[in-house]
Amino acid sequence: MSRACSVSARRVYGKARVCRLWGVARSTHYARQAAAERPVQVQRRGRKPGLADEALLEKIREVLSEAEALGFRGEGYRKIWARLRFRGIPVWKERIRRLMREHGLLAPHRMGSDRGPQTHEGTIIPEGPNRMWGTDATQVPTRLEGMATVFVAVDHFVGDVVGIHAARPGTRFEAMEPIHQGIRDHYGPLAEGVADGLVLRHDHGPQYMSHAFQEEIAFLGIESSPSFVRAPEGNGVAERFIRTLKEQLLWVRTFDTVEELRQALLEFKDRFNRHWLLQRHRYATPAQVRSAYTSVAEAA
Repeated sequence: MSRACSVSARRVYGKARVCRLWGVARSTHYARQAAAERPVQVQRRGRKPGLADEALLEKIREVLSEAEALGFRGEGYRKIWARLRFRGIPVWKERIRRLMREHGLLAPHRMGSDRGPQTHEGTIIPEGPNRMWGTDATQVPTRLEGMATVFVAVDHFVGDVVGIHAARPGTRFEAMEPIHQGIRDHYGPLAEGVADGLVLRHDHGPQYMSHAFQEEIAFLGIESSPSFVRAPEGNGVAERFIRTLKEQLLWVRTFDTVEELRQALLEFKDRFNRHWLLQRHRYATPAQVRSAYTSVAEAA
């Protein structure tokens, strides 16, 4: 504006006249002009981190490589933060998230949507192990034998896999196999009333609502606890484990036979219980959580 030429006077207006008309001091104008020309230097607030971004990024890649060597893919920034903390590297969680986002290391995920009020309210997590188990099923194709059904059983408190099985076809009798595995491991031989006090959460699938399945769990002393219709949150522990099972095994491998699938599931069960980190247990593994509660019970 100050360099514009007046038509009548045939002279430029000048900065003094323009600043006077705008009501701005010339010193203010020159200060703002100098600030605009000066390069912006963003300084990090707080104390200087002990590990530079480049070095921290290398540590993150090492942890991801080790997790992939264990067979776990797409671990989120929270578990990376926990594994680094176990190594004695205290780093801010959001800093790890920023670095993983900038370098394309975050696991892809779908955005949720607001579904309004839910039917299920409260919590499905009990106060100790072997008080509530959850069971569910999914299907996976095999190359030579067609579709197979995978049945799982998960402890709601510990979060470990107490039983896992694959069969074709997925009948009500096959659905009992993960429950039988868990009973043998945590209660002893199958006998009447051996699991008295245990609650089994399941959906309204035909295998679980069948007369044979309900009679068998009643014989073992297990209380049946069906989740609400069209409310998968009620069986959320088993549902969430099946998602992990798909992401870490079923969607990344192909199987020729059901027996090959069954053996892979048993191997994954052992690997999951010994190495998977659970956020609600302060990033302890399921085996560590169950061992800690077993030690307390024995001491009592």
